[in-house]
Amino acid sequence: MTGQRKETANVVWSGSWVAERLGVELAGDGELRELLGLALRRNPKRAHLLVSNVLGKHVPQRPSVVYGAGFELGRRVRDLLGEDGARHAVVLGYAETATGLGHAVADGLGPAPYLHSTRRPVEGVARAGGFEESHSHATSHLLLPEDPDLLAGERGGDAGATLVLVDDEFSTGNTVLNTIRALHERYPRKRYVIVALVDMRSPADQGRLAEFAEEIGARVDLVARNTGTVSLPEGVLQKGQALVAEQEAAQAAARPGDTHQPLRDVPRPVTRIDLRWPAGVPDGGRHGFTPAHRALLEPALPAMADRIAQALGAHPRRVLVLGFEELMYAPLRLGTALEERTGAEIRYSTTTRSPVLAVDDPGYAIRTRLVFPAHDDPADGPGERYAYNVAGGGFDAVVLVVDSTADTPALHGPRGLLHQLTPHTAHVLLAVVPSYVPAAARAAAPAPTYAPQRQEESAMLPEPLRGPAFSSYAPDEVGWLLQDLSDTELEAPTEEREEAIQSGGAHYAESLPVEYQPSEQYQDLFKAALDLSAARIARAVGTVTETVLAERGPRPVLVSLARAGTPVGVLMRRWARLRNGIDLPHYAVSIVRGRGIDANALRWLAAHHNPADVVFVDGWTGKGAITRELAAAIAEFEASDGTEGFNPEIAVLADPGGCVRTYGTREDFLIPSACLNSTVSGLISRTVLRSDLVGPDDFHGAKFYRELAGSDVSGHFLDTVTDRFGEVVDAVDAEVKELLTADRAPTWEGWAAVERISEEYGIHDVNLVKPGVGETTRVLLRRVPWKILAKRGAGADLEHIRLLAQQRGVPVEEVDALPYTCVGLIHPKYTRGATGADGKAVESK
Repeated sequence: MTGQRKETANVVWSGSWVAERLGVELAGDGELRELLGLALRRNPKRAHLLVSNVLGKHVPQRPSVVYGAGFELGRRVRDLLGEDGARHAVVLGYAETATGLGHAVADGLGPAPYLHSTRRPVEGVARAGGFEESHSHATSHLLLPEDPDLLAGERGGDAGATLVLVDDEFSTGNTVLNTIRALHERYPRKRYVIVALVDMRSPADQGRLAEFAEEIGARVDLVARNTGTVSLPEGVLQKGQALVAEQEAAQAAARPGDTHQPLRDVPRPVTRIDLRWPAGVPDGGRHGFTPAHRALLEPALPAMADRIAQALGAHPRRVLVLGFEELMYAPLRLGTALEERTGAEIRYSTTTRSPVLAVDDPGYAIRTRLVFPAHDDPADGPGERYAYNVAGGGFDAVVLVVDSTADTPALHGPRGLLHQLTPHTAHVLLAVVPSYVPAAARAAAPAPTYAPQRQEESAMLPEPLRGPAFSSYAPDEVGWLLQDLSDTELEAPTEEREEAIQSGGAHYAESLPVEYQPSEQYQDLFKAALDLSAARIARAVGTVTETVLAERGPRPVLVSLARAGTPVGVLMRRWARLRNGIDLPHYAVSIVRGRGIDANALRWLAAHHNPADVVFVDGWTGKGAITRELAAAIAEFEASDGTEGFNPEIAVLADPGGCVRTYGTREDFLIPSACLNSTVSGLISRTVLRSDLVGPDDFHGAKFYRELAGSDVSGHFLDTVTDRFGEVVDAVDAEVKELLTADRAPTWEGWAAVERISEEYGIHDVNLVKPGVGETTRVLLRRVPWKILAKRGAGADLEHIRLLAQQRGVPVEEVDALPYTCVGLIHPKYTRGATGADGKAVESK
């Protein structure tokens, strides 16, 4: 500690502000003032707070220092108990402050299992005990081990299992002694060891430990890093409360009134990191953490740290890894691994329930405070939570680590923690650790958010592909549950492909059409159509997103049907983030008419999310073929795979065919993303399913057309629509309010019209009748068109259709009583003789 003392010799003690005003004195061994500062808190039982510089709760500290403090205490306990005693010990930490410290002590002890108390009840998990913390702002502690015998005193055989209790400070000793008394009645044992960073007992309390040990008939030892005392003058509680009230009133008077941010001024988005947390490893010690869990976590830490480092980008100078209340150990260990794998200065701390006064003075331990609403749906109801010494900390980036239970709309909302962080750092990253659900709770809730057995089954499946390596979308916009076939030759001339499909010689998903390269005139038409329809699309995006959140919330998982649904999924995700502050997961999967949905993609989704949260997204409905295909495919998958919970309903931007109940509009209008192929869909081809390319354990395939980057308008399309979100908010609110009470049952009007047209025009195959502006555009771009039926009087929505039809020599026939704006007819009974030498359609005789 000599070097550290030299570094801090000229630094103001962070307890001097309180000491000078209240007369509080701290006395102890040489490094005690370096270890502890003082602050004041809003607490009717104790005015002062000892603020540890090595706990990682209120003061950002190097993760290695925080972890090392606990680990070294564990080594001291190991020396005290001996090898055999350490092997049979059980470590118990205290929520919320000492959950990480206790876990580090267990690591130092070696083979010991670890459990920490919790203030979060978990349905289906039986209580193994509980106790009260007399001086705390939140008193009730629960013990919820998955293994009901974890705390049993006879685990160690004749020697018995020593219980090691870990807290950040040992002051009066009331909390720890109350715990031992309660547990000893239920699980009697011969020995207890109390571990604390600081032993701050008063002289009057010094003898209580020996008296207590004699009372219960067991040995009780104490291991502490430092010792000292706090001298409190008479009336300090009342004086402290008055000082807190005075400071808070002055700070409130100095703060400007709160104002709601308009939609376009919401803080910049957060980068989500896919940690790939190892399957079966608990997020912490709430339900127990065993040596077997430790053996799985340790080798996985470097790779997880590398993913964080990659997301941080080049040369971050100072980074904070911020944990969440009881979730202290996981972010701490990610921080220690990050320290070893980056040159940045890494600090670590966590948020807390404890309300502490902040005073921007070097002689005060809590300089700044961020206040935000609770975001894990706590059992004791909503309330404020806090992050201390983060604002003004000079952090280039903050990596927030929460468990999936806490990844809620409240976290992402306009007043939530993520948005509170963004003004104070250039880069906010979010890493979510899956909340561990014990077996008893899984049995009580058959569709948990986290299912370890499913993760193990899906271990052979790769993680989603993301841009810029696959697609031109930003990596957080969508994860593609596909395999990359970019280096495979899959394109076939349109006429050859059509003949093979219609003759039954090939399925349409076994090859790709040659990508249509739009003329300059057509590109101008696309841009004009986008400008004209952007607000209309924005309104439909808002309407369908708000409907989904109202009926499938609070945090649905968007799964778009690649590729037409993917731009819509990205826009829905943007609306949810900008309007509601919710960062929705979004994936793209393949569905193939006649072959069903990608079963491996569903398995991956079931392993990483609750299937009931999945909302399938598409661009529009035609006659409803994909709607029916999805329903049949989900039923078949659930029957064969044993997975339940997926809802086969599709949410779409436009539903002119009346095929779904969740939509943005039922008008058939031009959605400009239908005007182009890959260049408006992230440069991704339509999906491919061919037995020689896609094995039983593979995702369906697709190509990334990197060579078309110069023509890519994917980002332009998304940004143009997003820019119109703000102006349609009121219209969306009114529309959603009306839709939620309306009868939205599918009418299947479009299917009836398609059957009628198929017979009327002598086609006798509904698959060759493609209704709606989007489907008609696809016919002209990817198939051999026969003729176009246009609703009489249709205007600007059909300009691009008329241009494409003219370029391909396809007649446009105006008709009455059409439920769609237009319908595209694929050439029936096609052979290559149905087109001329130039590939243009020839009128049938």
